[in-house]
Amino acid sequence: MSVYAIGDIHGGLKALIQVLNKVEVKEEDTLIFVGDYVDGWSESAQVIAFLIELSEKINCIFIKGNHDVWCEDWLESGHVDLTWYIHGGKETMESYALFSEDEKKKHLEFFQKMPLYHIDNDNRLFIHAGFTSMHGVEKEVFKQSFYYDRTLWEMALTMDKSIEEDSLLFPNRLRHYKEIFIGHTPTTNFNCDVPMHAFNVWNIDTGAAFRGKISVMNVETKAFYQSDELPSLYPNEKGRNKV
Repeated sequence: MSVYAIGDIHGGLKALIQVLNKVEVKEEDTLIFVGDYVDGWSESAQVIAFLIELSEKINCIFIKGNHDVWCEDWLESGHVDLTWYIHGGKETMESYALFSEDEKKKHLEFFQKMPLYHIDNDNRLFIHAGFTSMHGVEKEVFKQSFYYDRTLWEMALTMDKSIEEDSLLFPNRLRHYKEIFIGHTPTTNFNCDVPMHAFNVWNIDTGAAFRGKISVMNVETKAFYQSDELPSLYPNEKGRNKV
């Protein structure tokens, strides 16, 4: 049995299917998705439909991302958050045009059931963005940090590489978990198109919303698989790219 962590998808169903085929997932495997299934490319609703069907065949854990929070709010109340609309929400709403009200209700229930984080039996944390409490996720006061925070990744990325874990200078936030797997902040922001590693934090968002790829990582071996770049799979679309 293998456990795989899957980075941000952002409506790129073609890329998701492509990379899962590369992995050759088996029935006994576990897939842990770190969030942001929607907003970007044209198949957000289709991604959710695919994931619901996939979860009926294989053990899946779906962490909730900030874009998923926005989409859930829209499906539940009809409210269109302006920030969401600008950053992929428009395309997501359009992708639901041919979906029935019953299908939308099923998708809403899917979003509502998503946890904000997952800790496995090996004390590995899977979360969309990060957390701010020095005492760990269980003590987080601002739950929105789970899908918005970027300071955890920035801290790990900029720390002096010579700091040992038993040093007084080692951040308490990083002490609680064997490893932390996140999305939310594209590695392409740092001119890197593959998953990045800083101390015990693994960032597997490789820019699928923009010009990057969807990445899947074996959490034990750290072997990873990637789709093609999303613009090549959706040549007539922009995703969340401005131009």
